[in-house]
Amino acid sequence: MRFDERCFDCLLSRVKLECSLCGADERLTGETVGACARLLGEIRHQPLTHPMIASRMHRCAYGMLGNEDPFAGLKAESTRQALEVCREFRPRLRTFREIVLASIIGNTFDYGVKFHNVTDNFSRFFEQQFASGLTIDDTDRILEKIRKVVYFTDNCGEIVFDRLLLEDLYRRGSRITLVVRDAPILNDATMREADELHLSRFVDTITTTGCGCELGVRMDLRPPELIRAMDECTLVISKGMANYESFSEYTDLPPVAYLMSVKCDPIADEVGEPRGSKVAILRED
Repeated sequence: MRFDERCFDCLLSRVKLECSLCGADERLTGETVGACARLLGEIRHQPLTHPMIASRMHRCAYGMLGNEDPFAGLKAESTRQALEVCREFRPRLRTFREIVLASIIGNTFDYGVKFHNVTDNFSRFFEQQFASGLTIDDTDRILEKIRKVVYFTDNCGEIVFDRLLLEDLYRRGSRITLVVRDAPILNDATMREADELHLSRFVDTITTTGCGCELGVRMDLRPPELIRAMDECTLVISKGMANYESFSEYTDLPPVAYLMSVKCDPIADEVGEPRGSKVAILRED
């Protein structure tokens, strides 16, 4: 997915959040936001995907702020909330569809997206979202293809619910390669969070995207084991919007299951459903 003019203000709102999380004063905040705005102006029309543009901007902000992981505190808090709610609702999750839905509700742990707020009462929010179900539901077709899965994670907090889905896939006999971010960026999960949640119990391999502080997926930077896994898999599971924005630019992919909460209008336009929708979309080239 290419850069949309509506993304400009949203991206800068995340930079402002990063400045706040780092305790930057008014001068440093202004300098950082200004530098990122100029960078966006320079690269927004280049032949880059939206995640590539956003990643360059965030790397610029992190460098100016002198902080490699501004979201560390929010990541820990979202994990705490997710574990609490997961313990509460896990006994109610009985079917593959319900577990997929829970993992998509977990995708709402996304900070700094314009028009999208992370709720303070996640238990009540989960109850409401679970009752409303999926707007697009390809879970029956997805379930047919789970023999060999490459699973691309997204946010912290969310991966607590991903663990439930990984466990379900494991019990169904899936061979799973789990993919996390190569280095901290926003509140995305890295190897550290995967290890803390002991996700290795339910997968065959855990690897990274191989591209450092980068959102989404760069096919040209994938490590060899990820290339092999994608060549051999029967299904890619793509969590969240940045992974969707990356994969939607490529052809000749394995079947891809996009599991995400639609949190912005450009993505809503792409999938044909309103902002706030929860979708489980299977696309096959």
